Amino acid sequence: MSVDERDPHSGYKTTGHEWNGIKELNTPVPRPVYFFLVAAFLFSVVYWVLMPAWPTGLSYTKGLLGIDQRTSVAREVAGAEAGRAAWTQKLEEMPFDQALADPALMTRVRESAPSLFGDNCAACHGQNGGGAPGFPNLRDDAWLWGSAPDAIAETIRAGVNSGHPDAHMSQMMAFGRDQLLPQEDVRAVVAYVRSLFAARAPAPSAALTRGAEVFAGNCASCHGARGEGNQQLGAPNLTDDEWLYGGDQESVFQTVWSGRQGQMPAWEARLTLAQRRMLTLYLIDQQRRAE
Repeated sequence: MSVDERDPHSGYKTTGHEWNGIKELNTPVPRPVYFFLVAAFLFSVVYWVLMPAWPTGLSYTKGLLGIDQRTSVAREVAGAEAGRAAWTQKLEEMPFDQALADPALMTRVRESAPSLFGDNCAACHGQNGGGAPGFPNLRDDAWLWGSAPDAIAETIRAGVNSGHPDAHMSQMMAFGRDQLLPQEDVRAVVAYVRSLFAARAPAPSAALTRGAEVFAGNCASCHGARGEGNQQLGAPNLTDDEWLYGGDQESVFQTVWSGRQGQMPAWEARLTLAQRRMLTLYLIDQQRRAE
């Protein structure tokens, strides 16, 4: 609303409203505002035509350019895979000993494998592969199923007690819980097993003599007559002081009394061949660096 009265100072018409002698001016909208409004409108129209914009229920308008974030990400992933193809093919085809001797390839492994390990293995084995009670330390040389590259790769592929048709199968009997041995024999064999590590061997005693007899009759078939283990059965070496569930007296007693059956998932369906072989090389490299 405006009236014919004009402000003598600015030349704008007044609106006819007055407060305490102050009259309101009918100031026009600045022209640049109209320019930007028109420009924004034209931009939106062009964007709606060229780019995905409007939902149509089950879909959306595709736009003349056919651009969307999904196809952009898919294109970027495909480009990244193409860039990795040269060295991932090496991972799939090159024998492990040659791969370990290839500095360029191992540089790639050291750059890429930590995130792969962190996403898939660290939850059980720890971020640095040091393990935890019930989860093996991957940085030492005490491997239940063998530390050769092919053995490690096979364990990763098929797992342990995983349900995979090629999985490693292993279970230790509960000698006490299932009443296979009386408690005094369990304690005797625990003392004997803990004595197998030379640095901790106590003086001979009647308990150790009885423990040796119990061991020979019940444990040697898996762990060997001298307790050095059997990698074909996944039976651990009892002489190296590397204990999966703890080497103190109570932990060893619980192992013999209640038995153990570890489990590792099979990664064949979850990781590609190149990824599994990369993890194998990474674990071997980490072990060598830890020595």
